[in-house]
This record gives sequence, structure tokens and C-alpha cells, in this order.
Amino acid sequence: MRELTGRVAVVTGASRGIGRAIAVKLASLGAKVVVNYRSNQAAAEEVVQQIQGMGGEAIAVQADVSNYAEAQRLIQNALDHFGRLDILVNNAGTTRDALLVRMSEEDWDVVINTNLKGAFNCTKAAQRTMIKQRYGRIVNITSIAGLAGNPGQANYAAAKAGLVGFTKAVAKELGSRNITVNAVAPGYVPTDLTATLPPELVAKGIEMTPLGRPGTPEDIANAVAFLVSDEASYITGQVLSVDGGLAMQ
Repeated sequence: MRELTGRVAVVTGASRGIGRAIAVKLASLGAKVVVNYRSNQAAAEEVVQQIQGMGGEAIAVQADVSNYAEAQRLIQNALDHFGRLDILVNNAGTTRDALLVRMSEEDWDVVINTNLKGAFNCTKAAQRTMIKQRYGRIVNITSIAGLAGNPGQANYAAAKAGLVGFTKAVAKELGSRNITVNAVAPGYVPTDLTATLPPELVAKGIEMTPLGRPGTPEDIANAVAFLVSDEASYITGQVLSVDGGLAMQ
């Protein structure tokens, strides 16, 4: 069943990893997808081609979502091309890991601006259209690091924790307009973003995960697909941990 037929989705940071899996999953359910990327055009075009190969519709749009004007342009591109916007997945993220004693101001600013301000920029740009439609689904990709903290990731944990508060506040603001706002908090998922984690930290994380395995990008994409579906129409302001039980530890 292609339950998202007729819907238009923007997925930020969708050229690889979790974002790519989300874009492909939403397309498989019938959504038309805007594949946002910051720098890797070739990878983004690969995602578009994969979606088109499945019989879906997609375009790639370059934009650095940490910049408000570029986030506005991204949303306007979606509207210009597809005529509407129903789903926004704020997935774009980056890391600059270091212990706080060694963390530079730039390390802090880059991570906050991409992971947290990027979600603000895109949501602010998208909300007007969703309010007029009286329909919208917004999903913010946070992290278990935002719920429990993680040494060496004060900037990343702060940004992801900020997304939790942002999710709840915006859910309260937009609920009366039939717009739901939720978050998904992945546990350890092997992607380019997590490739720099020390092997011993990865091994410890898997050991502490009750299900005994790392997650996959598809695990996260499945959760997002549920939250943007009609089946989740009475769910808003929630954080769904998709972490194999790691957050319980």
C-alpha cells in the first residue's frame, strides 16, 4: 500500500546514511521527495536515480540548512517543483567530537548551527505552507546522545537535546493546525557520521544494547515512515527511541 501517495516530503541531509534511507522509504510509500544535500551532489543524484528506478519522483536540491536563506530556498524549491509540502524531516547533521577541554568555539558553533539551527531554519520556512494547508508532518532526527549525553560530544549532545525541546514546543504551537511534530532518537547506527567513533566505544555501545546489534538506517526510516503516516495522526510532541533498548541502560 502506497499510503503517502500525493504527499511531498523534504528530507535534509539525504545524500547518505539515515537521510538516504528515509528518502527512499518515503518514496517507496508514494511520496514525492526533495533530496537535500550540502556538498555531495553525486551522492544526492544517486538517491534520486534510485527513487526514480522504483517508479517514484524525486529531485536533488543543494542547500546548507544552517543558513536561513538557503533553507528558505530549499523549501521554495519543493513548492515550485511539486506545488505543495506535507512532510519535513530534519535530518541534516554533523559532528566535531572532542572533549570539552579541547573543543574549540568553531567546533561548537558548526555542530549547533547544523544540527539545531538547521531544524529551526527549515521548520520556520516550511510552517507557513503547512499552516495554510492545515496539514503537516515534521520529524526531527535527534539522538540517544541528546537523551543521555556522551563524553566527547558536548556540542552534539547539546544540539540533539535542544531538538527534543524544539520538537515539544513546536508541537504545541502547531497542533491546532493539524500539524504533528515528533522526533526519532537513533542509537548506534553505522554511517559515515559515526565512522570516526573509536572502535572500543562502538563495541561498548553494542554490548550495552539489549538487542545486541547496531541499528540500520532502515530501522530509523521505518520509524519516520510511521510518524508521517495517517496511523500516527494522534501522536505529536513525542520522542521515539529507535536504539535496540540502549536508552534504558
